[in-house]
Amino acid sequence: MPNYVVPRCYISRSLIGLARFFRVASPTCYSILSEHLKNRRIDEAKELFERIPSPNIYLCTKMIAGYAENLRLNEALQLFDKMPVKDTVMWNLMIKGCVDCRNMDMGLKLFEEMTQKNVISYTTMISGFLKSGKVKEAESLFSEMPQRDVAAWNAMIYGYFENGRVEEAVKLFELMPYRNVISWTSVISGLDQYGRSDEALLIFKKMLDFFIEPTSSTFASVITACANARDLGLGSEIHACVVKLGYLYDTYVTASLITLYANCMHMDDSSKVFSERLHINIVVWTSLLTGYGLNYKHKEALKVFGDMIRIGLLPNQSSFTSVLNSSCEMESIDLGKEIHGVAVKLGLNTDAFVGNSLVVLYSKCGNINDGLIAFKEIPEKNIVSWNSIIVGCAQHGFGNWALTLFAQMIRSRADMDDITFTGLLAACSHSGMLEKGRRLFQYIPQSSSIEVTLEHYSCMVDILCRSGKLNEAEDLVKRMHMRPNLSIWLALLSGCKKHLNLELAERAAENVFHLDPNCSAAYVLLSNIYAFSGRWNDVARVRGNMRRRGNTKQPGCSWVNQKGIQHTFLSGDTSHPLSDRIYEKLEWLTEKLKEYGYVPDQRYALHDVEDEQKEVLLSYHSERLAICFALITTHGSAITVMKNLRVCGDCHSAIKLIAKIVDREIIVRDSSRFHHFRDGFCSCSDYW
Repeated sequence: MPNYVVPRCYISRSLIGLARFFRVASPTCYSILSEHLKNRRIDEAKELFERIPSPNIYLCTKMIAGYAENLRLNEALQLFDKMPVKDTVMWNLMIKGCVDCRNMDMGLKLFEEMTQKNVISYTTMISGFLKSGKVKEAESLFSEMPQRDVAAWNAMIYGYFENGRVEEAVKLFELMPYRNVISWTSVISGLDQYGRSDEALLIFKKMLDFFIEPTSSTFASVITACANARDLGLGSEIHACVVKLGYLYDTYVTASLITLYANCMHMDDSSKVFSERLHINIVVWTSLLTGYGLNYKHKEALKVFGDMIRIGLLPNQSSFTSVLNSSCEMESIDLGKEIHGVAVKLGLNTDAFVGNSLVVLYSKCGNINDGLIAFKEIPEKNIVSWNSIIVGCAQHGFGNWALTLFAQMIRSRADMDDITFTGLLAACSHSGMLEKGRRLFQYIPQSSSIEVTLEHYSCMVDILCRSGKLNEAEDLVKRMHMRPNLSIWLALLSGCKKHLNLELAERAAENVFHLDPNCSAAYVLLSNIYAFSGRWNDVARVRGNMRRRGNTKQPGCSWVNQKGIQHTFLSGDTSHPLSDRIYEKLEWLTEKLKEYGYVPDQRYALHDVEDEQKEVLLSYHSERLAICFALITTHGSAITVMKNLRVCGDCHSAIKLIAKIVDREIIVRDSSRFHHFRDGFCSCSDYW
């Protein structure tokens, strides 16, 4: 290939032309560069920037800001180091970039190297320390400031609240030489955030006394405080004020108003606020969705979620959490799975808040395996994640799973609280793990900062009673360092039913009636214990006392959820449209049960009638009707039945055999726990 020599004059002309291009095109370059940075096209901005021969300080500052905003700190630092001249703006911008990228060490190094620090430099570092939880360092720097403007004071107040230092924030606010509307709004919002909504509203009234004009952010914070304080009167007054001042259509004000009326159980007013204009902001829609859930209008909540999807509005974490909670309350696992699918498509199923809601949904709807899968998909598990899955395993009687998860929780150095141990003790109770329960109960005060609560005592009494240690359970109640509550005495009374200890049952019932003379649960338990013992005169006496006090026994009720519709059954119910087919299936099952050697346990009839009539009463229990309905309307899949009372011993024995006869898993959730019946066995190992 021949060598070509480019004439020097040609090179000179090219360089001159290039220089002319940049001189002429500089405004265009600035405009294009700004547009790239504005739209976060950082690579295109970098390519254009590197073509500029001698960028001025303005362009360099803009580029450094772009790198920092896109978390490309190393490139920002490299450009910063190349700069021969750096003004205060550039220094502050670079320090802010380090703070935003959570590199406080580099930020502090630059701050110390900076020769002409100003109030912005100090405030940026203070905010960074507070965001990192380094309160002492922030306090030290704040005290060193040669002069402080209101922004510096506001940064400290906001940071104190962010780190839970409420008293320090209020004290600093009172010391401020001058307060602007941001100062007042920060304190109102901060107090409300920490459950001191009444104080927040007093601060707002004081703010008005100083003739400080509220902003939309102030109104949003105050209305939220009214919502949390359930102060409908003041909230309505502020609503009227917001309308007059023209803030009604601010997104966060609208969302706060929806929450106010929802919290005060005025859902119609929430809907009116929402309907006043067409909203395209997810915050407003989520407020309405959450409000419906709070008011137990879960079908309406699901409709709002569906409308969001239909208009193309993408739900956020809060939207999913609220709608999953509504699905959970409706016990609709089918709808929950559909919503889970939407979350997966949007990549939000691994978010901790969404993941936690999925764990609770699947656990409460009888599918603990999918609950475990949802738990494992959460990359950054918080204490709610761990508690949700441990409590879920406890409810399903998988005690060993709960303890294994607890061991993983300890290894991951996650925080634990009283709910963690309540779940673990419940798991031991439902799995018959007496010794492990004892060790856990002793572990609480010895190896953690958590105090033993009434709930822990109640669980421990239940563990002892289920294991037949009734005297030890009573002794534990007597030795408690706090006064036993109703649930503890009821746990002891329930244990007496299982082991037919009449003497202790009467003592426990006496203590229950001392705390609550109208406790229907105690009357029913005591009556059942007498019935089991054949003491029908005492049964009549207890039931007579119950009637005289106006108490009635809650009827046994079971239900099955299919495609968002709840099918409910009472004992001997014939109101369902498919009753003929249900009873036909029940008769078939009754014959099959006899073939498998099933003999009804007539003690559970709990009525002083003939044996033949007792068998009929038992065979028409609500859970059996619900199971028969599920058998004729579904095929192959697991059957999930919910019940408001504990499943009786006779039905428990029958359902084990029914699961074997029909070759399907039957899951029954009663008032105490989940039972998984499969192939003639139950997950509770008859320890229920």
